[in-house]
Amino acid sequence: MNKMKNKKLFSKIGTYIIFILFAFITVLPFLWMVSTAFKYEQDVFRFPIEWIPRRVRWENFTDVFEKIPYTTYYGNSLKLAVIITVFTVLTSVLAAYAFSKLRFRGRNKLFLAYLATLMVPWQVIMIPQFMIITKMNLANSHWALILTQSFSPFGVFLLRQYFLGIPNEYSEAAKIDGCSHLKICFKIIVPMAKPGIMTLIIFTFMGTWNDYLAPLIFLNSDNLRTLQLGLKYFQAEHSTSFALLMAGTLLALIPVVLVYIVAQKQIIKGLANAGGIKG
Repeated sequence: MNKMKNKKLFSKIGTYIIFILFAFITVLPFLWMVSTAFKYEQDVFRFPIEWIPRRVRWENFTDVFEKIPYTTYYGNSLKLAVIITVFTVLTSVLAAYAFSKLRFRGRNKLFLAYLATLMVPWQVIMIPQFMIITKMNLANSHWALILTQSFSPFGVFLLRQYFLGIPNEYSEAAKIDGCSHLKICFKIIVPMAKPGIMTLIIFTFMGTWNDYLAPLIFLNSDNLRTLQLGLKYFQAEHSTSFALLMAGTLLALIPVVLVYIVAQKQIIKGLANAGGIKG
């Protein structure tokens, strides 16, 4: 018995050590970014690494706003992240309700066909998308990003799985009372699916906020560019201002971190329900 207990104990200790090691490897780049944001440029690659800078340069954060129109880029990113998130949630809720609560011929086949688009890399369709947007005269505008990113197969799948776990008796009782499908969807189903919707909101907001390639393709004017494109200005052909780049990146993380902290419980609950519900 003692040998079995010792084996289990050593096994747990080994597991915790592995987890701690992977956690440390994951957090290490973030710690380096935070440390670099407060350093002088000449101290960035000093070896051994000064994790706590002996000389702190607070001016890095003010220089970020002086070197580039940081406020404009920040506002553009926030605007796009909010609008695309709202549209994505709206379209995903409506599609998920149709695929989970409405009965029509070919429903499951249509859902599988829509879900299959998840297997198509965005790099494959970005050129056709750009050609369509150009013909619509929407190139070099925020509408190009809004229209191409407001439909999410993943969001539909996530919410559909969640909606399937809500008993149909609620919908049937509402129909008897004379409710339309829109009322049933937004007044009955949506309030009962808040964790799943919050999960979609966080994923969409983070994905849009951190997007680099799509704004690079669709946006040419400097006053329309997003924060991720703006940070690229600190990287020149032969040199990079790492201190300013990390300071700007640290400021860019604030909305994402705040949103995640506020909604982390909803994310875990939403994913747990989506993974455990029958499809």
